[in-house]
Amino acid sequence: MTNKILYNDINLPEKVSDILELDFWILEHVAPAIVNSVKNPVKFSAFTSIFVHKGCGEADINLITHKIQAPCIINVACDDIVLPRNISDDFDASFIVMSKNLTATIATTIKDLSVFSIIHTHPVLEIDHNVSTHIHQLYNDLKDIAASSHSAYQFESILFTILSYFYRFAVKQYEHFRSNITQSLSSSSRIPDKYLRLVQEHFRKERFLDFYADRLGISTKHLSRTIKMHTGVSAVEWINRFVILEAKVMLRSSNLNIQQIAEELNFPSQSFFGKYFKKATGLSPKDFRNML
Repeated sequence: MTNKILYNDINLPEKVSDILELDFWILEHVAPAIVNSVKNPVKFSAFTSIFVHKGCGEADINLITHKIQAPCIINVACDDIVLPRNISDDFDASFIVMSKNLTATIATTIKDLSVFSIIHTHPVLEIDHNVSTHIHQLYNDLKDIAASSHSAYQFESILFTILSYFYRFAVKQYEHFRSNITQSLSSSSRIPDKYLRLVQEHFRKERFLDFYADRLGISTKHLSRTIKMHTGVSAVEWINRFVILEAKVMLRSSNLNIQQIAEELNFPSQSFFGKYFKKATGLSPKDFRNML
């Protein structure tokens, strides 16, 4: 098995089975040295569920810092950008990487779609040791299915094995998590989650607060005040951070030239993009790329 998912923006085909004969990868016992070798943000191109067996640390997921303490599950969605930090020496984790086809099939099968909203806004889920035991069993079951290379129903076996685990164990964890979130959050403190989700979806084209305030049904003044109060960062700066983070990932891991990157990020010209990037980082896009 490969661990390239940690390093590259891998554009998976609709079915991973086209290249791996399966719609998922299992990467077991990813050591701290591998995780700590990741020094730049990484954009994931497939849904990845990370089971942290041991250790602790932090990870920036879409610019938000999350604490990691075993045992826990980290769910990274397609297009999420991750940068691990301060990973402990005893860190041990296993990964399940799912194809777009498998992820979409699971999403259309699960009736309670609010779970995906929780996963998006709270990607790190603490679990108790009893559930941890069942996750170990899930990995063993999936490995057994993968070993049955001549089975005509591998996809279905993988799908229903994952769904069975979800309904037996994970949904209870998320219901408890959702209950705690609902009780602890006021309406105003939910605005940052909604705002950051909107920014992640639209920052390539929408960089003015009017768009986001309108989508949230509040004034730009209320949006600015609320985001600054709850995050310590201005609403405009969050947009800038997403733009710069995406630009860095594209400069590091894509074959696009700088003009093409400027176009992908909806800048009016390469020159404008260059000035914007240099103001934020102190480096021109070319100099940043040449630092590789």
